[in-house]
Amino acid sequence: MMRLTMKHLFWLKLAIHLLAILPVTYLILLIILDKAGGDPVQYIIHYTGIGALNTLVILLCISPIARKFKQGVLIQIRRVIGLYVFAYANLHIFAFISLDLLFAWSLLFEEVVKRPYILVGAISYIILFLLSITSFKALRRKMGKRWQQLHNLVYLLALLVPIHFYWSVKSEVIEPGIYIVLTSLLLLIRSPLPKLFLEFYLRLKNKLGSLTSS
Repeated sequence: MMRLTMKHLFWLKLAIHLLAILPVTYLILLIILDKAGGDPVQYIIHYTGIGALNTLVILLCISPIARKFKQGVLIQIRRVIGLYVFAYANLHIFAFISLDLLFAWSLLFEEVVKRPYILVGAISYIILFLLSITSFKALRRKMGKRWQQLHNLVYLLALLVPIHFYWSVKSEVIEPGIYIVLTSLLLLIRSPLPKLFLEFYLRLKNKLGSLTSS
C-alpha cells in the first residue's frame, strides 16, 4: 500500500472539500427541480441530519485506519472533517428552526423540553460547537491537557447523535439502529478495551502453557 506523505495532504483536503460540498449541491438541485420528496421541509431536515451523521462516522474511522495501515498523514485531516460535521449540523438545525418552526424561538424552547430527541440533539450540538471552536492550534496550545479532556467528548457525541436519530423517527427504525451498532463498534475499536483483552488473553495463555509443560 502506498505510504501517504505531507505532499499528499493538499490533495487529500481538496478531495474532502469536494466530496463534502457535493451532497449539498445535490440537495440544492433537488429543491430547484422540485424533487425533494412529498414533504420538502422534512426531507431537507433529514438529509442534512444524515449528512452530519455520515460525516461523523467517517471522522471516527480516521484514527483506526491511520493506525492499521500506518498512515499518520490521515490524522491531519481529522480537523477538516470534524468541521464539516459541524457545518452539516448547522444546516440541519437551521433547516429545523427556519423551515419547520419558522423562527418561533419560544416554540423551540418548548420543543426542547417536551421532546427528548430534540433535547439530545441540542446537547449534541453544544458538544460539537465546543469541539469546533477549540479545534484551532492556538486554542489547543493554550488549553493544554484540558484540550484532550474536552475532545474526548467526541465519544459521547458518537453515542448521542444516533440516539437522537433513533428517537426522532416514528417508524423505520432499522436505519438508525444500524448507525447505533456502527458507531458502537467504532467506539469499541477506538477504545483500549480490545487491546487490554488481547493482552489478558495472551498472558493467560502463556501462564496456562507454562503450567501444563511443568
